[in-house]
Amino acid sequence: MGKIVAIGGGEMRFHETLPIDRYIVEFANIENPKLLFIPTASNDAKGYIDTVKAVYGEQLGCEVDTLCLVDQDISDETIKNKILSSNIIYVGGGDTVKMMEIWRTKKVDQYLKEAFTQNIVLSGLSAGSICWFLEGHSNSSIETNRDGWWDREKVIGLGLISANHCPHYNENGHETFDDNMLYEEVPGIAL
Repeated sequence: MGKIVAIGGGEMRFHETLPIDRYIVEFANIENPKLLFIPTASNDAKGYIDTVKAVYGEQLGCEVDTLCLVDQDISDETIKNKILSSNIIYVGGGDTVKMMEIWRTKKVDQYLKEAFTQNIVLSGLSAGSICWFLEGHSNSSIETNRDGWWDREKVIGLGLISANHCPHYNENGHETFDDNMLYEEVPGIAL
């Protein structure tokens, strides 16, 4: 029960994450798995969708579907069926705060928790990594950004991993995560 692969950063389009992407497919333990890409955090960016289809579909042999939620009116039943009929869920990076708001409005958070109990591989990069944790260290809001990177903006995740999380830990901005973890009672995981 419960398979999660959290990726701290990197660019899929430049094949920086290819070893991890291969691992995600192997972790599903099924030939030609069905992968559902959820690009909510990137505002359902077409280029991102195309990259995921190229890497996971063409290179890694997955049957790739996409769940676009930003500008599409999709029924609750369709959302639930797409999520629960997948072998792998891959959540893309971007605006974590906006993503979580949309997910809660459309019950995606509930269906992803159900997917976790059904042994569907949950994965993602950056915002797609934060979402599985209790809270995340995010750069989502321009209003709280300073020096082109981030101050700590708490993002409440799904809580499937009982820890706080900081992706992109090797980049400027992680210092506030370190400082804030001094006052937390849960572990912090930085990638």
